[in-house]
Amino acid sequence: MSTASRLPKTVQRLTSKLPTEVNKTVRRLALFSLIGQTVLVVTGGAVRLTASGLGCPTWPRCTSDSLVNTPEMGVHGFIEFGNRLLTFALAAVAALMLVYLWNLRKERRDLFLLALGLLASIPAQALIGGITVLSGLNPWVVGLHFLVSMALVVLATLLVNRAYGRTGKFMNRTLPVLPTVARPLMLAVAVFSALSVMLGVVVTGAGPHAGDADAPRNDLDWDLFSHIHAVPAYLITGGTLFALYLVFRHKLVGPFRTATYLLLGVTLLQAVIGFTQYYNGIPALLVGAHMLGAAVLMSASTNAADVARSSQQR
Repeated sequence: MSTASRLPKTVQRLTSKLPTEVNKTVRRLALFSLIGQTVLVVTGGAVRLTASGLGCPTWPRCTSDSLVNTPEMGVHGFIEFGNRLLTFALAAVAALMLVYLWNLRKERRDLFLLALGLLASIPAQALIGGITVLSGLNPWVVGLHFLVSMALVVLATLLVNRAYGRTGKFMNRTLPVLPTVARPLMLAVAVFSALSVMLGVVVTGAGPHAGDADAPRNDLDWDLFSHIHAVPAYLITGGTLFALYLVFRHKLVGPFRTATYLLLGVTLLQAVIGFTQYYNGIPALLVGAHMLGAAVLMSASTNAADVARSSQQR
């Protein structure tokens, strides 16, 4: 029997061992994706904040002669190459997720497409990272690299919610009925969160932490754009406080209340970090914390909007 004739049966045997329903492995892979995308934001911040942006001075190799970093490159090479490796690890998780969802690709098309989006975006992210290095850390390319990471955090959050049956068509719970205003309110907060992150990228491109001593800046007024960046942050806070009012006014319980509490905590923490770094000379550690907070904020606002969208309205 030829290899070609044996292949279908081999594939059938392999697929027969894959799950036919969303199980613990699928849920854990979804959670690993979200955690990994958030960690990628932190490691990317570490690359820039430790001036390791050109720790690997070329791409796709780390040097012209080596695929990996060398001892002579020191800690900067280690940090930059470590960030690159994490991208490949996340691609592996996304690919494994697709494999485990293979038998569910039609029934759970929502999960399959989200996992496919994550996998397809990771090579694009790696390519943008390469352009970042080859352009000498152009601040606009660096900013795009960060924004793609934020988009992947959003996709991973939706994947977790769907995998755990918290939202979407295949919810395994009944969500409390929400006031009509809750859905557009949380959607607006999610949009303001995205706008705040985008303006934060502009502020970062004008600030002192360029990733390398010789990296260019965008030559915009850092102080002015810091104040502009604060405007959507105020709107996020106002919208979240109004959501909190709805929770108490209508005695709401369940996922929406939890999502509102989480969003409020993240928003207030981001505000504290933002004001503290502004008035203390933008220390690198606080900038890194603010970047982590941005990823958590995007996840929290996406979760709140997703829960509100999946809930019935009065």
